[in-house]
Amino acid sequence: MRCRHFLNPILSPLSFAKPPSRPLACRAHARAGAPAQRRAALAEPDVGISRFASSLPGFCGTLKQRYSDFIVHEVARDGALVRLTSFDVPDESVDAEEEADPDLDLPQSLESFRLLCGDADCDALREFLSRVSEDGSNALPFILSPDADKAHRSEVHDFFKRNFKFLATDTVEHSDGVQRCIRVRLKSGPRGRRNFGEKARSRTGMSSSGPSGWRDDRPFDSRVSVIWPYHLGKYLRFHLYKENKDTQEALRVIGKMLGLQPRSFGFAGTKDKRAITTQQVTLFRVHATRLAALNNKLIGIKVGDFNYVKEGLVLGQLMGNRFTITLRSVVAESEDVIKEAVDGLINSGFINYYGLQRFGSASVPNHLIGAALLRGEWRNAVSLILDPREGECDDMNGVREHYKEHGDIDAAISNFPRRLIAERAILQRLKKYPGNYLQALMAIPRTLRLMYVHSYQSYLWNHAASMRVGSYGFLGVIEGDLVYKKECSFGEGPVTDASKDDDGRTNASEMGISAETLMEEKIQSVKIADSEDLLKAVYTLEDVVLPLPG
Repeated sequence: MRCRHFLNPILSPLSFAKPPSRPLACRAHARAGAPAQRRAALAEPDVGISRFASSLPGFCGTLKQRYSDFIVHEVARDGALVRLTSFDVPDESVDAEEEADPDLDLPQSLESFRLLCGDADCDALREFLSRVSEDGSNALPFILSPDADKAHRSEVHDFFKRNFKFLATDTVEHSDGVQRCIRVRLKSGPRGRRNFGEKARSRTGMSSSGPSGWRDDRPFDSRVSVIWPYHLGKYLRFHLYKENKDTQEALRVIGKMLGLQPRSFGFAGTKDKRAITTQQVTLFRVHATRLAALNNKLIGIKVGDFNYVKEGLVLGQLMGNRFTITLRSVVAESEDVIKEAVDGLINSGFINYYGLQRFGSASVPNHLIGAALLRGEWRNAVSLILDPREGECDDMNGVREHYKEHGDIDAAISNFPRRLIAERAILQRLKKYPGNYLQALMAIPRTLRLMYVHSYQSYLWNHAASMRVGSYGFLGVIEGDLVYKKECSFGEGPVTDASKDDDGRTNASEMGISAETLMEEKIQSVKIADSEDLLKAVYTLEDVVLPLPG
């Protein structure tokens, strides 16, 4: 069952720094001096946040008056605080001894291959290796025997990756459209003995040695035509520092400069827009030098602390976040009230609500769009995304109004800024498929579509948490509460791997979106607390979870 912890305890010491000595603002003065609201903001009760973990009076203040008032450092799975500390790129060279690959036992490797693929394919591989030794780059690719077993083909691909790092493989099909076999070729670069212009040949394909009828003149699979140094991890991990930008916007800017799609990036979680944040990001087969060169061009974004790793990040692969928050225009009866509130936070924690950020800043909250999607109301969902919005700048609302009245798609696309990803994607698809609102919604990047649905999921969870507190209080575990089993400690839930294609390689279209759950939402074993558990005091309120519907 996928659940979320009901209570969020304060896991590390909470520091409370008083500002320079000055009188506390009285209530009337603070309210009069507060900046005017440009729109009716979404209120906490609107999304189910209506209860508190403490009955203390508390105090009021302005959060994020400046984006520098909210500083976020991601906490990696190993507990390390993610900071931007270096712009140096790692050394990618490999020493001569490693390059020579002394561990390659050719007779043993060939014998293992014979057991895997049979005598005929083993002889073909032996002959190909002889041609490589004699002719080097002139050795033509060859194809193995037809193989209808996808699992076996994946095993063969993996065999070449492990035992013949200087060879590349892909799958080709017969002209009958049914049979498939594996094609083997020499890689370019040092591990392929010398560079023989693979880039030019890959565009048109190369003839292979083998039986006729196979479509072996097609270009080589692009995922293996780009030769990646065998001694490096396939993912570049780096630290992303950004100011006053959300994660998707920052990665879109970097991706545009590198010529990469947003799905190429992997990250553990999105960070606040109005903030200064630092987090880990991964990129598939991109050299650190390319990314480091962008630092002189990026505004409000920096990248660094590069290293190569074997696996990319997916959502949820983090321990948490460390926040440094400045509250301004504080309104309280006295400093004692502030101290009591902070002490209450330290001692009791807080209800683990999804905050307002989860529901978006537009006048049409994300959870309303998510509800329309779940009901299958495609046209309504499109309207909620495209229609004029209260509080948005006049120029943007003018574009929305013009489209609503005249249906001029070209004018809307040209006037919508690139940051409005969903709106532009919908319109471009509607231009191609007029009136097909489902197709239009499918044009929105999958991660963004999921955000709408997850927002509604969070809306329901918040209401359930408020009902739990309203009905049973906040004193402790009650009979019937759901709790994580003690033998299944928090954070041990499984993480979904990126999907693999027919050749056993990572499917690029799924990179970065293969696990949409957050760390606190992992699937773990739960049980219903019973009278015996209460008698033995086995569980505390920190163990209580509420299921996430869906």
